[in-house]
Amino acid sequence: MLFNSTIFILGFLPLTLFGFWGLSKFRLTQGATIWLLVSSLFFYSYWNIFAPAGQGQTIHYIFLIILSVVINYSIGTEISKCEQSSNRAKFFLVLGTILNLSIIIYYKYANFFLDSFNALFSTNYQLENLILPLGISFYTFTQIAYLVDAYREDLKKENYDLPTYGLFILFFPQLIAGPILRHDELIPQLRSLKNKIFSSKNLALGFIFFTIGLSKKLIIADTLSPWVATIFNNTSSLTFLEAWVGAISYTLQLYFDFSGYSDMAIGLGYMFNIVLPINFNSPYKATSISDFWRRWHITLSNFLRDYLYIPLGGSRRGEIRRYANLIITMLLGGLWHGAGWTFVIWGGLQGLYLSINHSWRKLNISLPQWLAWTITFLAVIFGWVMFRAQSLSEAMEMIQAMIGMKGIVLPGEVRGKLGFLTNFGLQLNPWGDFKYLPSFYDSKLLSFLVLFVLMIGALKLPNSQEIAEKINFNSFWALLLGLLATYCLLSLNRVSEFLYFQF
Repeated sequence: MLFNSTIFILGFLPLTLFGFWGLSKFRLTQGATIWLLVSSLFFYSYWNIFAPAGQGQTIHYIFLIILSVVINYSIGTEISKCEQSSNRAKFFLVLGTILNLSIIIYYKYANFFLDSFNALFSTNYQLENLILPLGISFYTFTQIAYLVDAYREDLKKENYDLPTYGLFILFFPQLIAGPILRHDELIPQLRSLKNKIFSSKNLALGFIFFTIGLSKKLIIADTLSPWVATIFNNTSSLTFLEAWVGAISYTLQLYFDFSGYSDMAIGLGYMFNIVLPINFNSPYKATSISDFWRRWHITLSNFLRDYLYIPLGGSRRGEIRRYANLIITMLLGGLWHGAGWTFVIWGGLQGLYLSINHSWRKLNISLPQWLAWTITFLAVIFGWVMFRAQSLSEAMEMIQAMIGMKGIVLPGEVRGKLGFLTNFGLQLNPWGDFKYLPSFYDSKLLSFLVLFVLMIGALKLPNSQEIAEKINFNSFWALLLGLLATYCLLSLNRVSEFLYFQF
């Protein structure tokens, strides 16, 4: 079920809210928890139950996630009973980690490994009908973190029951695409009696976040989607400007799509008196790649740091080891995003960026802010090209066009005005019109205007949490948000999946 669908907004969400707050009002707190847990399971299984034949996931994936929750809860309970760092505790931690990784390796990476093996040895091994379960990366890594925390004695003084733990993993706002949560961020809220008292302020705040996120998705990300798809599907014949429009369009589409989902998740959490962590903090305002990763997909960055980079040794074993740990961490972070060599290379590129960033900081040489931002943003854009491309060859075609290796060709409508530039070696091809850019009222330049306005908005306007903090609960904002929500509801006939659903 999608957040940006009619069945969710007009059916599932009101019914779930009514049931949860109705049970809470009569102090049936355990019943409210179970209601929310069952609702979350229904949310997860909706596509399996109601999808047309042959178009959905197989029904056993519902039982897969339930079995995963029960097994990890049982293992975490056993670990918390053991003495710290005992062999018994270590055994259960290793067992749980192996089980979790085995599941994700089989469903997410088995075909990738087989395809790579087949390409290397000219074989033809295949696994038929293997479909990636929704949200498997998110709920698997959340549970691995839970087991590690249990081993570190973070759970020794707690006594979590299975329904509460199950809701921690399955809570529908964050189940499919995050944010990635730690037990101490959500479980205490789920157990708090104060959180079972209805708050009209939190409901209004949730509506604000949800509306902003829905607007990002429907009005911006979905509008850019056909631009991106058309350009990335024709990488072999792109002009210089088309390649850049495609790269920038995807850079903006990915941000507004995923940050829109995260805003909607936060908003849904507030509706149930649950505060989910902020996952984005204006990442395109970053002036270094380290700053970027402190702002982009914050919960994933924190997970990679706390459960991978630091256990590998972090920066404690010298500079060379630090750079190696950064690259290994980001390589695995890239592989987490998808089973493909483009994701692996993208992750390695991010590790290399971070290593260069740390090396530069040791020189104590400050760059002008505009220059630092430009370098960072260009590095991010080239990384997103690799992230989005369907193959390495497509990524290289796109990058070659972006850096002018295929010639710099301007569209016909500006060619005549800039003819003098041919004296400086700029190629002006008479067939250089934009074949793959969208046309609005026969003006190709409007494409650039749209991207320019969106870039200014991403860089200069306040982000969602800043807007929510500044909004006063009055009739003006109610009318404005109501009109925005109405427009979004009228646009639900063109529903599309969120980009991070594939991870």
